[in-house]
Amino acid sequence: MSELFTEGTSIEDDRAPAGPIEERWDKRRFGGRLVNPANRRKMSVIVVGTGLAGGSAAATLGELGYHVKSFCYQDSPRRAHSIAAQGGINAAKNYRNDGDSIQRLFYDTVKGGDYRSRESNVYRLAQVSVEIIDQCVAQGVPFARDYGGLLDTRSFGGVQVSRTFYARGQTGQQLLLGAYQALERQVAAGTVEMFARHEMLELIMVDGVARGIIARDMVTGEIETHTADAVVLASGGYGNVFFLSTNAKGCNVTATWRAHRKGALFANPCYTQIHPTCIPQSGEHQSKLTLMSESLRNDGRVWVPVKKDDTRKPADIPEDERDYYLERIYPAFGNLVPRDIASRAAKNVCDEGRGVGPGGLGVYLDFADAIARLGRDAVAAKYGNLFEMYERITGEDPFEVPMRIYPAVHYTMGGLWVDYDLQSTIPGLFVIGEANFSDHGANRLGASALMQGLADGYFVLPNTISDYLAKGPLEKIGDDHEAVVEARDSVRDRIEKLLSIDGDRTPDSFHRELGAVMWEYCGMERTDAGLRKAIDRIRELRQEFWTRVKVPGENEELNQNLEKAGRIADFFELAELMCIDALHREESCGGHFRAESQTPDGEALRDDERFAYVAAWEYTGHAPVLHKENLEYEYVKMTQRSYK
Repeated sequence: MSELFTEGTSIEDDRAPAGPIEERWDKRRFGGRLVNPANRRKMSVIVVGTGLAGGSAAATLGELGYHVKSFCYQDSPRRAHSIAAQGGINAAKNYRNDGDSIQRLFYDTVKGGDYRSRESNVYRLAQVSVEIIDQCVAQGVPFARDYGGLLDTRSFGGVQVSRTFYARGQTGQQLLLGAYQALERQVAAGTVEMFARHEMLELIMVDGVARGIIARDMVTGEIETHTADAVVLASGGYGNVFFLSTNAKGCNVTATWRAHRKGALFANPCYTQIHPTCIPQSGEHQSKLTLMSESLRNDGRVWVPVKKDDTRKPADIPEDERDYYLERIYPAFGNLVPRDIASRAAKNVCDEGRGVGPGGLGVYLDFADAIARLGRDAVAAKYGNLFEMYERITGEDPFEVPMRIYPAVHYTMGGLWVDYDLQSTIPGLFVIGEANFSDHGANRLGASALMQGLADGYFVLPNTISDYLAKGPLEKIGDDHEAVVEARDSVRDRIEKLLSIDGDRTPDSFHRELGAVMWEYCGMERTDAGLRKAIDRIRELRQEFWTRVKVPGENEELNQNLEKAGRIADFFELAELMCIDALHREESCGGHFRAESQTPDGEALRDDERFAYVAAWEYTGHAPVLHKENLEYEYVKMTQRSYK
């Protein structure tokens, strides 16, 4: 593989304090420098993205007194994709008195990530989780309550306790509205300046330090310069590289990829999560997929017919001819195994010819037992809006017939490499939420994304960025500065090149073809031969893109084809790196499943001797350079992950 990449020096997180793990976050907060209130008013911070991480960070930094510029490509901050999250948010409150604790949340998260995440970061996440719920309740987030009025919780995959707080199937929406209200309060107070319908297209660096961004006004096409003392990226994940995913169509990798090209290392890009509970694809016309909350697996039972090619209606298949395969294979966790395991199990039974629905690409999620046990009204109270959404999309009533589900791309555990302070390898560039790699290892447990986004935005970043800003304020940078002019010119040149090609293929046609290659060869199962084939095909497609793509219209207007073309160009480069990362990691772990590395019963087989590290990639313009951050476990013993 030497022709695909070279290996560079190792990398280390030197910001995490030593000592007992439960004391490290307090130690880091106390050891960090502070900025006094008068000096905060002289400093500015750019935050790209207004989801749970970006919205909460901008609101909190504004509350502290910094001048914040907040950017989103949506028409409103509250349209960020966090609003689509359904099932819940984890926190180690132990209200159920069922054995939960900060230590158990820490352990479950490290195990769920298949021992490929940092202990220090994960323990801090577990600690901060208990504060998030109090913060959100104080904001008025309408979490579900039990009969006595106390906050209710439910279980999620990969755990045996009930720690997930929820607001029916709208948890992301309610949490985002809480962060949005906090953000708008700061907008009204004048500490936050909001730039909606703006897309970051380049990072401005001065003497190796992040000092601002180049953004395009998506309505007028104007190329704008924005400078600051620090830049925070909270721009989400890159699952849309697969074209079909549960992400909103606008989700993209451009903000983080532009930073990567400027020197920020990209960590573990091959770690992508396939969610087991999605509505199956209905046809080639489809442009995105719809998630059904993992919370449904609390009461829904997953099954397929015992016989191959059984086309009978589910009601006509007797109980003894059904295979409740998750309950059979994983009796300890049953239908609540982690997402990567549930997804591969669904793929396996469909590959055996026992799938249901069009093309045999589906399994049943059946609520008949829950309805009989709890009553229809009780099930409707817990999942009613999810059932309604499913019926609107499929035309089938889940109260009468089982849901059909199939795995789909959902979340990306990889992202820009950050240290304990959430700072990238570019000084002054901080990365939070799904845009960084730091907390989930090779597989994210359900309901942990909302937890990480709010932990980073409300509690972690505001404490760590002050240590960096304490040496400021930095010298002001004018629009005529050499680095600013260079960044702005590079954006204009790229746009002009895309507009000038005038080919015969739409951006979407390239995106769809790239997604098909990624799903086939870098999806749920990867092989050496398949990944090499994918890399060759991606390179061919990318070359074809730059000669045949057609982007009609001009820059000085609303031009969605131009927006798509720019994002897809970055997806091509990312896709190649994802495949190189997956090819070099000759082991299976979490969402990264190499067919050559599995146990006799088909489970992921790690190789801790060779691959217990974070793969942090450096951009060179040709063969990337691999930097390894070794992972050491003091508090959790690395074992073969088992949910049986």
